[in-house]
Amino acid sequence: MFDPENEIVKQAVEWLELPGICEEGQDALKFILRLAERGYDDAMEELNDRFYRDLEFGTGGMRGIIGEGSNRMNVTVIRRATQGFAEHILAQAKIRGHDKPKAVVAFDSRRNSDLFSFEAACVFAANGIETWLFQRLSATPLLSWTVRKLGAEGGVVVTASHNPRMYNGYKIYDNTGCQCLPGEASDIIELISKVDSFTGVKTFADKYTGDLPDRISLAAEKEPLLNLLPYAIEDEYIEDVLKARMRPDVAKPLSVIYTPLNGAGNIPVRKVMDSIGVGEVAVVPEQEKPDPKFTTCQYPNPEKKEALELGLAMCDSRKDAGCPPDVLIGTDPDSDRLGCAVWDGKDYLQLTGDQVGILFFDYIVETKKELGTMPSNPVLITTIVSSPLTGIIARENGIETRLTLTGFKYIGDQINKLEEERGNTDDFIFGYEESCGYLSGPHVRDKDAVNSTLILCELMGHYKQQGKTVIDRLNEIYARYGCYAEGLLEFTRPGEKGMEEIARDMETARSLDGKSFGLEVESVTDYLSDDTGIPPSNVIKYDLSGGNRVIFRPSGTEPKVKIYFAVLGEDREKAEMSLEELKKTVEDLFR
Repeated sequence: MFDPENEIVKQAVEWLELPGICEEGQDALKFILRLAERGYDDAMEELNDRFYRDLEFGTGGMRGIIGEGSNRMNVTVIRRATQGFAEHILAQAKIRGHDKPKAVVAFDSRRNSDLFSFEAACVFAANGIETWLFQRLSATPLLSWTVRKLGAEGGVVVTASHNPRMYNGYKIYDNTGCQCLPGEASDIIELISKVDSFTGVKTFADKYTGDLPDRISLAAEKEPLLNLLPYAIEDEYIEDVLKARMRPDVAKPLSVIYTPLNGAGNIPVRKVMDSIGVGEVAVVPEQEKPDPKFTTCQYPNPEKKEALELGLAMCDSRKDAGCPPDVLIGTDPDSDRLGCAVWDGKDYLQLTGDQVGILFFDYIVETKKELGTMPSNPVLITTIVSSPLTGIIARENGIETRLTLTGFKYIGDQINKLEEERGNTDDFIFGYEESCGYLSGPHVRDKDAVNSTLILCELMGHYKQQGKTVIDRLNEIYARYGCYAEGLLEFTRPGEKGMEEIARDMETARSLDGKSFGLEVESVTDYLSDDTGIPPSNVIKYDLSGGNRVIFRPSGTEPKVKIYFAVLGEDREKAEMSLEELKKTVEDLFR
């Protein structure tokens, strides 16, 4: 029943009076309020979901559905979050003795990303921070690189990465170009919580009216602390990416189909492929240009086959014409993740994030050994949910492995720690997480699909010169080190009820035993309570008989429970059969 004194209703009514609320969002919220007043339960549920909490920071920053409300992505939430982050930047600059702090702001192709980035830049500059705003959509790793290049105190990229199209987000970066770790993020969240959205935000955004490009140009002209980054900054970044090359010119025989999934990778990824001499590159035309609606792909995640369907159709068409491309490459909207499907001589096989990580690491190890460029104390950095096989490869080749929690910020943090310990980053040779995030150089502190494209094209060209496919090489790796099949189950639990369901799912995960899996449990690691050497986190791992493993954790970017599997088998076919059996057994427990 509708009650005008209900706290949620009062918050919604107050929200309508906030500065910066757009006319479209205001009309939508008024419409929902009218429906709720007339007794529509669905409208009241929608209001509750919009206002029952403030949008939270997770492993990938702050992400939410675009719309009005404290639990949505909108101008008000962006302004408030940036005010808190600006106060943090000013405090850190004072500690470091920097009297002219800087911040960098970037954005991808999602709906309102350009508007949100402008709003963030206006808040930073209004707080006395020299602010540098990208003029066009830009890859997330470019933001990380630019923070480092300019010596900025921090940065923001407006993106929801690979989330569904109704989402947008806000990632925050520290002065090393690494996403802020939980401790620092907690300090920032505390500052944000103290910001009054009516009176506590400094901004000059509302001084400038008209179309957004005009507002940006005029503000950059009039406001001394708001600067637009030159386009040439991207070319400097690409020069650094190209330093990761190990075998020049091997990519010439390659034929590549590429899809940026209507995102930020289109220009930098193609520039890199051109620079390393890839023989032929064709772009999926429907997914070449920015499209905030992601018309051809509602879930632009290159991990998923659905995201690559148009590219695969293009590959099949060329295969039928007698000239099959070697590989389909897809990058997500902010171009930090890479997915691919490779030609195996008969058909196209989409590789998992772990398979790509295994191929990358093996190629880097074997190439550095062959060329005599392996550092004396090399280090692999990967996550606890990624394939065990890279750790085995590292051990067999005398390479140190450092394990982190899920989230590339932890890998970036380990690169920083390596630099602190050893005075440089020369020993870092590869970092990866199973969700299609890779990095083979120290030029940034985040996953980098532009760098990943370089490595993929180079290794594919190298094996093609040897008369091999990457599948041939993958099978050689399995024969030498052991054959693992990795898999993932995801259970989506939306809304306020979903948070309770996720909590119950994790309680269930902690109560399992050998009968639950049909295998003997050899050990259990609870990363929330056990002393693991890494920060506590709501993750539980079961090491099972036969070299198998299952890990449970709630997603940090979406309302999901994620279950990761690694199954060891005599060969790929048997490993995949065992994987599917184990997944089915666990799935039945959570349905």
